[in-house]
Amino acid sequence: MFPYVELLKPRVTLMVVLTTAISFYLASPGFSSDSGYLLLLAHTILGTIFLAGGCAVLNQYFEQNVDSRMRRTMGRPLPSGRVAPMAALCFGVGLTLGGSLYLIVWVNLITGMLGLVAALVYLFAYTPLKKKSPICTTVGAIPGAAPTLLGWTAARGTLDLEAWVLFAILFVWQYPHFLAISWVYREDYQRGGLQMLPQLDPDGRRTARQIVIFSLLLLPVSMLPAKVGLSGTVYMAGALVLGSFVLWSSLRVASTRSQSAALNLLRASVIYLPLVMALMALDRI
Repeated sequence: MFPYVELLKPRVTLMVVLTTAISFYLASPGFSSDSGYLLLLAHTILGTIFLAGGCAVLNQYFEQNVDSRMRRTMGRPLPSGRVAPMAALCFGVGLTLGGSLYLIVWVNLITGMLGLVAALVYLFAYTPLKKKSPICTTVGAIPGAAPTLLGWTAARGTLDLEAWVLFAILFVWQYPHFLAISWVYREDYQRGGLQMLPQLDPDGRRTARQIVIFSLLLLPVSMLPAKVGLSGTVYMAGALVLGSFVLWSSLRVASTRSQSAALNLLRASVIYLPLVMALMALDRI
């Protein structure tokens, strides 16, 4: 993979784009082949790619010393020396500011400003907090759930209740997802000096408790789209099954507190998000 493409974290950026696009669709009366609709969607996707990719680049610029100490990240373009730090900084700033400006000009002001605020929180609150306090998970969940707001406001130009419902699902989902990641890579994170909860919780009890609490909370929160008219019974049934799978995986983590159980939870959470979003979209057809 080309190093500058690798800096964009393509898989993460793709998930951000898919979430934004589905939120855009959910905010629309329905999919349309009208050129104006398709053009607006294309502008939204392109601006989101710039913004998400830029944040990924700058995050790696700020954390290049941390990445150089962790096995899973030491091969990234910056710590491996394949991209010069100043080149990465210019690339990341250009994409982040360019993406925000692109959304302001070609989509609308609220979407572009929301994107910029999310980027600033991610880069200047969440990123430094990772080395200081487990509260970083809560702070990071805010920009992590922002793609739902970007997609919704791009289509409607307003922040409605339904947008916050989508935001809530992603916000809650991030707790079991990111706590599982930091559990699986806890030794690596310790080498990097990151202060995620599993790194400060030797026996794993506090981490397991939070994982179970937020997995339980994900079940009622995931039912809210049906309550506000975003989806119907097909979505509700699917979300209940998927949420139960995440909860079961979380309970396995709590009962065994093992590396393999945390890895299974990570896989379950990765499966959950795209499927639950797809179910929401399919239930609107």
